[in-house]
Amino acid sequence: MHDIIGRQRNNWNHLFLHSINSFALSASLMTGISASLPSDLLALKLSSMLLLSTAGGMMLIVNKIQPSQLAEEQRNATRLWKQLGREIDQMLSKKSNLSKQDLNLAMDKVLALDKAYPLPLLPGMLEKSPDHVEPTCWWPKIQNKQNPTQVNQEKSEGNGWSQELEEAMTGLKNVLKMKDESYYVELGKLVLGINKGLAVSGPVIAGLAAIATGFVDSPIGGSWAPVASIVGGALVAVWNTFEHGAQLGMIFEIFRNCPGLYQKVQEEIEHNLSEPEVELRENGEILATRVALQLGRSVSELKDFAVFASPSCKVEDMKEFASKLF
Repeated sequence: MHDIIGRQRNNWNHLFLHSINSFALSASLMTGISASLPSDLLALKLSSMLLLSTAGGMMLIVNKIQPSQLAEEQRNATRLWKQLGREIDQMLSKKSNLSKQDLNLAMDKVLALDKAYPLPLLPGMLEKSPDHVEPTCWWPKIQNKQNPTQVNQEKSEGNGWSQELEEAMTGLKNVLKMKDESYYVELGKLVLGINKGLAVSGPVIAGLAAIATGFVDSPIGGSWAPVASIVGGALVAVWNTFEHGAQLGMIFEIFRNCPGLYQKVQEEIEHNLSEPEVELRENGEILATRVALQLGRSVSELKDFAVFASPSCKVEDMKEFASKLF
């Protein structure tokens, strides 16, 4: 369902993009023809005003729902639902070790993912112009107690943990929080600010162009009215193309999901490091391998982050990002 809805909302974006551009450019053309003729053609003026008004109204709706962002939400949801399905299949393959806590954990993951990426448009649609940019959270709060399925697994000496690995994980967590996460949150704020500006100014320009069209071939309008109408219609098409053709809503959603992934990795690391008994932690080698794969690094590269384990470390000291994938 998420995959189908994602395709539908991507089609919405293309449909609205081309429709609004066609309305705006057709209105500019009609105004130009009306202004160039010696006699006043009321039909052309009314048609131009109607098209510009329709374009402005459609822009208000499209800017509110952001179809490109809706499509990106469903693409992410599809990927994460498939991932969760594989996790549950893997859990079910160990029927002898299943427990009530396994069921509760799986149910919590389902509910958290459904809340992060709601399927219906109304009601329940995520806010497309939030006051504060926060990373997307699609996972439940990590439980303090370890899963019994993991506890019953055979443990190696030290459970794969060492002082060196703990320092590397602590440094990696600091870099993710101070550099990677904050960088993408700032980018998200920038894109959101641009998108908000275009979302407000586009319908305003369309409305002013429609008003100017009404003064074409009138004593008050003079020569400025047709110019304002023609230029206004062209600007509406440019504004709309830049906002929805460039899919700024989708870009903003990507910049929210990236720090969400980094925050999830941080929580996993903090959860393990906060457990004083290494036997109750997840195997250190497995955790390091999974984190390295999520960040596009090799396990050996994680050791380079041990120098950032100190609480006094500053972001200026971090020369590179923890993730190589984004």
